[in-house]
Amino acid sequence: MQLSAQNVPVKTAPVWPAAKANSWYAQHKWLSGADYIPATAINQLEMWQADTFDPKTIDKELGWAEGIGFNTMRVFLHSLAWKQDPEGFKKRVDQFLTIAEKHHIQPLFVFFDDCWNKVPQIGKQPEPKTGIHNSGWVQDPGQPASENAANFPGLEKYVKDVMTHFAHDKRILLWDLYNEPGNSNKGELSLPLLTQIFTWAKEVNPDQPVTAGIWAWDFEKLNAFQITHSDVITYHDYEEPAWHLRVIQLLKSFGRPVICTEYMARTSNSRFANIMPMLKKENVGAINWGFVAGKTNTIYAWDTPMVNGGEPIEWFHEIFRQDGLPYRQDEVDLIKKLNGVIK
Repeated sequence: MQLSAQNVPVKTAPVWPAAKANSWYAQHKWLSGADYIPATAINQLEMWQADTFDPKTIDKELGWAEGIGFNTMRVFLHSLAWKQDPEGFKKRVDQFLTIAEKHHIQPLFVFFDDCWNKVPQIGKQPEPKTGIHNSGWVQDPGQPASENAANFPGLEKYVKDVMTHFAHDKRILLWDLYNEPGNSNKGELSLPLLTQIFTWAKEVNPDQPVTAGIWAWDFEKLNAFQITHSDVITYHDYEEPAWHLRVIQLLKSFGRPVICTEYMARTSNSRFANIMPMLKKENVGAINWGFVAGKTNTIYAWDTPMVNGGEPIEWFHEIFRQDGLPYRQDEVDLIKKLNGVIK
């Protein structure tokens, strides 16, 4: 039993039994998709703020996703976009879900994030820095904001408002509560907020499962918490097949559904050709980073900027160019085949 901000007892739902989680997973086709942000947005704020929300581009790009058989997309929210305009934010999320449903895509939403720029700000977002991977992506709630417990009541309102509003919405696959907690040298400083968001989510007790993906093997306390409190197990892995398969085999030992919510970095030998068939064979959901080359600049590798802004010899992430043409037709053909779009 937890206490609310008004010291009123609040019932917290338990982690789903493994049988319930596996039953939920069995009701879905094999999950495949991408981490998604429209090509016209540099970060989560540009995607969701009213002035730059771009349903026309979203509709076009999710049409391309439908065309290759993707049935889910992983999409990052942002607390500042909600804080600026709570009702408008929820309406835009609803509009996104309507577009996704039109294309037979059931997305999962991400709340907090420890990656990239430390101080998010509402309003006009910066232009991309030439040739630099994710130059404008922002953390949520930020750094050191995520470590300050004084911020937690406001973040609780955000999480509970959004999750309660959509708690019974069948268009949503699941809630990914915290992307890569401990990243940006935070380590265990992220554990208090991670603990809190799981508590808030279980107080809402949505119909959809909740999770937070493990991504760094040396984060013992964070990983233990994430594994034992997630309804379904999610993880990130950009390694080559042999190492990635070991991760799958280990995570399957917990007896729950397993979904890879980030993979595919070509120059690290994590590719569609060698990873996606393995994920399907193992019945592990496959969500790769990146979809359409755009303002995030994630065709460039994490630590390999191209100061001239030219096209790299091999793209790091992404599947499509902005005109809808595939970066590699053989990859798109493979994705279609694995998703049953073509024989």
